[in-house]
Amino acid sequence: MGKITFFEEKNFQGHHYECDSDCSDFHTSIAHCNSIKIEDGAWAVYEKPNFTGYLYVLTKKEYPDYKTWMGFNDRIASCHKIQLTGTGNYKIRICNKGDYETQTIEYTDDCPSVFEQFHIQDIDSCSVLEGAWVFYELPNYRGRQYLLEKGAYQKAADWGASTSTVQSFHRIIV
Repeated sequence: MGKITFFEEKNFQGHHYECDSDCSDFHTSIAHCNSIKIEDGAWAVYEKPNFTGYLYVLTKKEYPDYKTWMGFNDRIASCHKIQLTGTGNYKIRICNKGDYETQTIEYTDDCPSVFEQFHIQDIDSCSVLEGAWVFYELPNYRGRQYLLEKGAYQKAADWGASTSTVQSFHRIIV
């Protein structure tokens, strides 16, 4: 099933908020978030209500302070339970032009550097065929994160980015 608990203070102290499904706005329940416990599954947690602001993809683990999930601050206001396919397979089709204007590349593994692996500058469109993935704006899984679940993404805005800068990506494995 999966459950996530948000704590106001570091090291799982203070007032807390629990949920086991998507929640679009819980910022009135806790003033800030300095630690998180995830009992099962994978979650996207967002800085602002309605699944907006900075996104952090987290898997089953204890995060004793916001720096352990590479948070920019102690603000978390909404969360989404990531739906993973039961097959354990992963496949993504990427393209360096929007709307699939050039040849696509299918890939099934993590990619720490899009440029080094594929010799392209950016990913402008993609299709997630199996599994769930995280795009990062910098190499080696750093920078802003974008969640991609099964489906087609014809342009960067479809996955929530204002530009097509994707320099690395990886599979969400629980």
